[in-house]
Amino acid sequence: MRHLTVALMLGLLSSFDSGATADEPPLVQSRQSGPWSANETWDAGRIPRKGDRVVIRKGHHVGYDVDSREVIRLVQIAGTLEFARDRSTRLEAGLVSVIASEKPSEEGFDCDLDLSHDHHYHGNGNGRPALLVGRPGAPIPVEHTATIRLHYVEGMDKKSCPSLINCGGRLEIHGSPLRRTWVKLMKEAAAGTQTLSLAEPVTDWNEGDHLVITRTQRPGRGGGFRRSGGNGAGRRGESAEESSDHNEERKLVSTGGRDFTGGNSLRLDAPLSFLHYADESEGFQGEVVNLTRNVIVESADPDGVRGHTMFHKNSAGSISYAEFRHLGKQDVLGRYSMHFHLCGDTMRGSSVIGASIWDSHNRWITIHGTDDLVIRDCVGFKSIGHGYFLEDGTETNNILDHNMAIAAKPGKPLPNQVIPFDLNLGAGFWWANCQNSFTRNVAVDCGEYGYRFECIKTENFDPVQAIRQADGTIKRMDTRVMPFVRFEDNEAHSFQQFCLNIRGVPRFGGVGGMPEGNAVLLKEAAEAVPEPGKPFWIRNFRAWEANYSIHLGTTGVFVDGLDSFRNDVAIWRSIMDRSGFRRLNSREMRVNDIHNPISVGQLSLAGQTSRGVSSFRDTMPPTTMITKVVRSGSIVQIFGSVADTSDIKRVTVNGQTARSTRGSFAEWEIVLECPDGKPLEIAAFAEDVNGITESTAHKLVVD
Repeated sequence: MRHLTVALMLGLLSSFDSGATADEPPLVQSRQSGPWSANETWDAGRIPRKGDRVVIRKGHHVGYDVDSREVIRLVQIAGTLEFARDRSTRLEAGLVSVIASEKPSEEGFDCDLDLSHDHHYHGNGNGRPALLVGRPGAPIPVEHTATIRLHYVEGMDKKSCPSLINCGGRLEIHGSPLRRTWVKLMKEAAAGTQTLSLAEPVTDWNEGDHLVITRTQRPGRGGGFRRSGGNGAGRRGESAEESSDHNEERKLVSTGGRDFTGGNSLRLDAPLSFLHYADESEGFQGEVVNLTRNVIVESADPDGVRGHTMFHKNSAGSISYAEFRHLGKQDVLGRYSMHFHLCGDTMRGSSVIGASIWDSHNRWITIHGTDDLVIRDCVGFKSIGHGYFLEDGTETNNILDHNMAIAAKPGKPLPNQVIPFDLNLGAGFWWANCQNSFTRNVAVDCGEYGYRFECIKTENFDPVQAIRQADGTIKRMDTRVMPFVRFEDNEAHSFQQFCLNIRGVPRFGGVGGMPEGNAVLLKEAAEAVPEPGKPFWIRNFRAWEANYSIHLGTTGVFVDGLDSFRNDVAIWRSIMDRSGFRRLNSREMRVNDIHNPISVGQLSLAGQTSRGVSSFRDTMPPTTMITKVVRSGSIVQIFGSVADTSDIKRVTVNGQTARSTRGSFAEWEIVLECPDGKPLEIAAFAEDVNGITESTAHKLVVD
């Protein structure tokens, strides 16, 4: 009888320890703030272990201080989970969610509740859940690593798990900064060489870093690209050399100072297989990209069930110098390597800076129904489908600046996608609404396009969308003709097809494709005509080693600076009505500078049939974004960016003038003082050189 009593007691204790019924995985909740590694932090009296569901309860701050290989089924953060900065850490999990709920949920895509947090809040907050892998101004130090590995755990939904999902909380992921995430070659690198000459120093790159030396020769014209961009069979009609990947991956051995040529030396672990062109005097140079970061989010099984990451409406936080690898669920809508999902303007000023996103099976960064983000200095390498992707045509005032897009290869249209005519042929940058800012980006060797603006009217898509205005109101607008905020200093090279395609046809079938797309092209161009004074303004575009530099499927384009080198055609089969061209420079072209120009015929816009783009009117106010706040005692450093078509006269923060740190307040900073411990309310707005003042300042509160 005594043995039976002991057995019953042990069973009850086991049941209490798991916090779950017999058919549920064990539930472990935080009992108090403290280290993850301390037994007393947890209500079970032990640290979480393999198969557990873990909940960080509201008001609790748990420090993640372990390097564990135990796969936690669920880590649900209603309080705060902060990774240690004094050691290397690793979290292996099936689902990591930041959500203001203590009820365990294994939903890896949608949020289970409607959150009503103040989305302007920028501090830690007592009510906002938070996952902090480094902080702005306090990243994970270079001598340590922090890794989140996403595992599929049996019984979870394979369509939506594994995942890292932010449901209205604060998610900060910050690795050690790099001064340059990618640089130009200064001198041509011949096949067989192991030492490169770079245009800029990279002394903070480290031995063993994963590098890509970009392709600088145009791909062959036979057959279609391999869909995955992997190491499969070559394209039809190509030589064995052409079927190889000319974007060469190597490890870094060492960096040095300036060499005898005036460049900055870098040594690789193995010789190059192909020539990588660079002519500094002409300005056409390949690139060297660094994919390594000391903070990593990855799929644990790249050949199995991959993970994805998401930010939802009312979320907060930013990402800098982190590596996202082997993510994205192939052919599944919405499950991308990095996904901002229907956030509207509630994440204004959030940023992704210096991230590395590579080997993605579904996009690199997707901006869906989200405005006012800053994506800068990122590198994307190998994706299935478009790389930097603005999904449904409602996205406005996002800044994509100085990013690299390498080898975004063709996928296929995704089930139930918003844009029915998008064939997902592989663009480095793809969008359906031009009211965004694209500056200083480079696209290399993508499936069909470097840059692609695609928007047409079909039976199941109306391009007249609800667009947020500068004053916060909503107005229905034809997204086919909304002008760029700014498209300037972008580059594309090493393309089998288009460097830049603006509302033109794709080369391969489908809606608007050749040859059946000619009628669609002409009809769309005649029906959707940009307003006088508001053209699609393309400034200083560089295109080389490709088939077509530019293809224009719309009237009202102002090409203001085109440098075309070693392409077949500079301006191919383009509609020329009501457009303007200046500063065109073509060299060593294989066919024509301008090939088969097209006219839609007589246009009638309120009787103004001949109005072109000789004048430009900027009527849009600037959009200011506070991207980072670093507080140290009473000193508050504030950093930001501005998006505008015109140059900026001033940025004002709390009545004080900020300092421009790059090109007309494209980046700016300011230092304010506030008594230590007292919250600081911040309001930032800009005025452009035309005297147009921002109508809706960016406001937030910092603790």
